[in-house]
Amino acid sequence: MVDKKILETYINKAHILTEALPFIRDFNDKTMVIKYGGSALINPEIKETIIKDIALMKFVGMHPVIVHGGGPEINSFLKKLEIESKFINGLRVTDEKTMEVVEMVLAGKVNKQIVTDIELNGVKAVGLSGKDGGTVIAKKIESDIDYGYVGTVDHVDPTMLKSLIKSDIIPVIAPIGKDEHGNTYNINADYMAVAIAGALNAEKLVYLTDVPGVMKDINDPSSIISFIKAKDIPSLIDEGVISGGMIPKVECCLEAVKEGVRNVHILDGRIKHCLILELFTVDGIGTMIEKE
Repeated sequence: MVDKKILETYINKAHILTEALPFIRDFNDKTMVIKYGGSALINPEIKETIIKDIALMKFVGMHPVIVHGGGPEINSFLKKLEIESKFINGLRVTDEKTMEVVEMVLAGKVNKQIVTDIELNGVKAVGLSGKDGGTVIAKKIESDIDYGYVGTVDHVDPTMLKSLIKSDIIPVIAPIGKDEHGNTYNINADYMAVAIAGALNAEKLVYLTDVPGVMKDINDPSSIISFIKAKDIPSLIDEGVISGGMIPKVECCLEAVKEGVRNVHILDGRIKHCLILELFTVDGIGTMIEKE
């Protein structure tokens, strides 16, 4: 006879699986764009669980699309090459030599490692940058400060991405684009994710960050706000509930909703299996910004 405590453990596991069933049903055949960065990208233990979550999403019928960052890796390579990293207002000043390193690291080392990690879990993935297939047409960022080869997304052609998705392949996208003259630009991965999610008419856009979500009290992780209506965000900013570095992140979320994404999630990428905990459970663990 099975020990009662062991049996209870099995029953709890079965309960977790059945709790996930409505979400698996509702999100079947839906596109989910994941902005993959922060600790989730560099902490080996966390990274392994995130990759398994992404593989599971694919196995149960979802269409994950990955847009990744890689700032720490870029900094490391620049340091090895004795090239100074310079930031103004949080943006990396990117001259021609720096842009070569950025593209090599993002579209090369980081991108291909993510592809390899995903495929080790039995799912096909293809690594690319926004330059491939004319997917992302960029333009130089407009500013009084010359940031060099730092760009914004002008428009997205999702043709190649849709073809990969239709072929059951996960696209893994480095945040690099080119303009109509062939110039290469480094693009903020958060904004790249917004543009990709909008062009794909994604069901969800998920940001993996190094914060628990939007909190009423930034010093109290238990004060996390689980659900926010998009229309309430301006007043939350005015009241100071959303402040500091969370403002640009939330503004990205708002832009995604305007682009047609149904829900945007801000998750703590430092938590193991954070994607499953957010997407497949009733309460979730982060903040979900809901379209009207």
